[in-house]
Amino acid sequence: MTDVEWWRTAVIYQIYIRSFADGDGDGIGDIAGIRSRLGYLAGLGVDAIWITPWYESPNNDGGYDVADYRAIAREYGDVRGAEQLVAEAHRHGLKVILDIVPNHTSTDHPWFQAALAAPPGSPERARYHFMDGHVVPNDWRSTFGGPAWTRVPDGQWYLHLFDPTQADLDWSHPEVRAEFLDLLRFWFDRGVDGFRVDVATGLIKHPGYPDLGYREEDLLVLTDVPDHPHRDRDEVHAVYREWREVADAYDPPRIFVAEAWVADPERLARYVAPAQLHTAFNFPFLQSAWDAGDLFTVIDSTLRTMSLSGSPSGAPPTWVLSNHDVERTVTRYGRAYTRKHQGRSGHELGPVDEDLGRRRARAALLLMLALPGVAYLYQGEELGLPDHMDIPDDRLRDPIWTRSGGRRRGRDGCRVPLPWTPAPDGAGFGSADPWLPQPPGWGRLSVANQVDDPASTYHLVARALRIRRELDVPQELEWVDRAGSVLRFRRGPDFECVVNLGDTEVPLPAGTVTLLRSDAHAAAGDPLGPDTAAWLRVRGDGTT
Repeated sequence: MTDVEWWRTAVIYQIYIRSFADGDGDGIGDIAGIRSRLGYLAGLGVDAIWITPWYESPNNDGGYDVADYRAIAREYGDVRGAEQLVAEAHRHGLKVILDIVPNHTSTDHPWFQAALAAPPGSPERARYHFMDGHVVPNDWRSTFGGPAWTRVPDGQWYLHLFDPTQADLDWSHPEVRAEFLDLLRFWFDRGVDGFRVDVATGLIKHPGYPDLGYREEDLLVLTDVPDHPHRDRDEVHAVYREWREVADAYDPPRIFVAEAWVADPERLARYVAPAQLHTAFNFPFLQSAWDAGDLFTVIDSTLRTMSLSGSPSGAPPTWVLSNHDVERTVTRYGRAYTRKHQGRSGHELGPVDEDLGRRRARAALLLMLALPGVAYLYQGEELGLPDHMDIPDDRLRDPIWTRSGGRRRGRDGCRVPLPWTPAPDGAGFGSADPWLPQPPGWGRLSVANQVDDPASTYHLVARALRIRRELDVPQELEWVDRAGSVLRFRRGPDFECVVNLGDTEVPLPAGTVTLLRSDAHAAAGDPLGPDTAAWLRVRGDGTT
């Protein structure tokens, strides 16, 4: 694998900037905080960091409501600091991926403010979706609740598939397309190695705005409607072919990863076809139940999907267990059942057994990191953090909560600032009260505590990343056993991963040597207990 193709096998660490580390003592994570922790990230063994939006924003939706794509929000720093961060990350051997938000802008963006100041039918309004009418133009719904249309004082309506403060851009407009090509170059020129594309499937809307026939489902996963009017439309691929030309013009070429919620694997493969995006998130893996059959189906179909991409060398699969939009793995897997759970909006679904969740989460990390392709770690996943389930209502900030009248708890629970030390106030996040409250005893899970504990989740992940890099095994996967509640696969002639998702112990395969186990206190040759995983080396004689 050449350095140019680093992204094919990378482990990428997601930083939710507001909650990673506070460098200036205002209770909000920032660029200075990230810079102060680059040594930690390099020591953990990741290859790249992905930073959620740091642009100028009123922050109505965690920075995904961008007011100025070329400026850094004041609470995070400035462009000069961003350039220094990129340079310092590169010196630590880390690539830097940013978020880009092309589907919508903040209503504070100069373009939208100019549209409000201009009359209906003006060129300024043509960059967005404005419609006439005495009633709501159609039945499209906002992901955060309510109609996807808001009326302005002169009687027209504008489209927002998310919060009313996030106005959807009209990607049929040449100025919109040209602006984003220039934005890509702006950040690539500053050394950024790639972009995660927010709502990658949503840019193009049906010009007739037909009714959808709304159902009570999350619109991000409502993609199985034929000829969907605002998701996964064929015309979106022309946009990404233009983007790929820009990325390929740099030396080394820059890369993209798509946030693409689609129901059909063949549709997903189109986003990573030649001359389009490099990779796409694998959300079915994240959504899988803790069930051997479910996980096998998702893993096997993912590998087959990537073979459909048409790329001569194949687009690599990606694997992710957590992110800033879903329950943390410890919480999701700790529930008292294993049925499939979407987990996107943090619904209150019953009690959580944190010990069970952490045991399963550790095993899931070994499973994910043993699979071929690209793996994503969400900040704090290496610490085995759970969601904060009891944030007071007056401290919640997610629009899923604030705009829905409390019908859903939102995503704040997985966005709580990280614990760096056992300090009683703020757990080392910074010198001020964190912007979201941390749960009692958060410091016991801190980086400082876990670095000193060889049995910690931190050390499990660090050892796994070191072994993953040292082994450099082939990217092909061969299933050895998928009977009952056990998943067992081999990569190359001498590396195996075994995961026990059942309720009883299973013996380790004969003729293997244990490299790493998720149950840290077990002896190397002990049977594999329930909800645990192991990495094995097959003996040189080829026996198993």
